[in-house]
Amino acid sequence: MSIIEVRNVKKIYKETEVEVKAVNGIDLSFEQGEFAAIVGPSGSGKTTLLNIIGGLDDATSGEVIIDGVNISKLKSKKLIDFRMRNIGFVFQSYNLIPVLTAKENVEFIMQLQGKSKKERFERTKELLTSVGLGDRMNSRPNKLSGGQQQRVAVARALASKPKFILADEPTANLDSKSTEKLLDIMKQLNKDENITFIFSTHDARVVNKARRIISVEDGKVVDDKKIL
Repeated sequence: MSIIEVRNVKKIYKETEVEVKAVNGIDLSFEQGEFAAIVGPSGSGKTTLLNIIGGLDDATSGEVIIDGVNISKLKSKKLIDFRMRNIGFVFQSYNLIPVLTAKENVEFIMQLQGKSKKERFERTKELLTSVGLGDRMNSRPNKLSGGQQQRVAVARALASKPKFILADEPTANLDSKSTEKLLDIMKQLNKDENITFIFSTHDARVVNKARRIISVEDGKVVDDKKIL
């Protein structure tokens, strides 16, 4: 059974009298444990599609079903709660809270979930160690490199034990060495813990690591291939 089903999803923006079809009738499904990249030129609709899958943006029509739950029909409060418990996000700009340490950034979502202090600490230590930052738990973002900040962001995305991770251009601001390190960590998590990763990217380095490549142009899927 698919963990994610995208059914005839459309997203239409109206700019004065002109309709822009950012996503134009996309059908997709994802299985548990996939390592997939949604690729396409700027304006192709890949980020909009990722945001709709993650419940960060509403579709104009169509449905997104995650683990049997139709998130397209959830009211705002229930959707926020569903996202917090089921979906991890990694963004291009890291989106770490600057006044919090790496540890506090990772712990934050678990605080919202009502986890105990002991459980938060143990989970955070485990995650930051797994991304190679066990010795930087008390560092604030401005004391970390871009690659290190993005690794904290990955640890934060995993903190709630989500069903899958959505990563929007996660390597866009990273150099080659940091990108390689980040992708190796994600691949290892995918292999060891069967965590599903779905990327929106135009970075060939990400595409080369993906086991499924979904090409999008003008809001439509034009190719969908799995790499053996």
